Amino acid sequence: MSLVKFLTSKVFFKQLAIAVVAIVVLCFLILKWLDVTTNHGEFVIVPDLKGKSLETVGIELKDHELAMEIQDSANYNPNYPKYSVIEQNPIAGSHVKENRKIYLILNPSGYRKVEVPNILKRTFRQAKPQLEALGFKIGEISYKKSIGEGVMSMSHNGKPLKPGTLLPLTSKIDLVIGKVD
Repeated sequence: MSLVKFLTSKVFFKQLAIAVVAIVVLCFLILKWLDVTTNHGEFVIVPDLKGKSLETVGIELKDHELAMEIQDSANYNPNYPKYSVIEQNPIAGSHVKENRKIYLILNPSGYRKVEVPNILKRTFRQAKPQLEALGFKIGEISYKKSIGEGVMSMSHNGKPLKPGTLLPLTSKIDLVIGKVD
């Protein structure tokens, strides 16, 4: 039998029709299976978790059938309580599938600690920007008679401070500056 005769025969058209029907039925079954297994069209709205404690967040996410994943929490925000949520991803109001992980960034217990630089024997004009660039605040400034100008000593909360000491960001550093008469 030649190829042309086979392609025009009833057997070929019958097999072709069966194959097309089988593909259509298979596609229909696969699409229905995907609708059922992926909960197509069903979603959960992500609640607003900012400012809430970890315990409250756990209960709320469980009620919404969502999971949580805690990420790095290095940025302290004084506007939020300690160990509360300061950021979330996806954001509140997003539509997600159930059991989706909500990524949380928590507020640490305080500012991270930074090493106090060596500003001794430097002028106030040099010392001030260096301290402020690291996140410290200038506290009380007192002047003392000296043979040279420059920072003579540093203190924090009334206690002497040495270069290299670790202090939380935004700490106030008091300075004693030498003044020539």
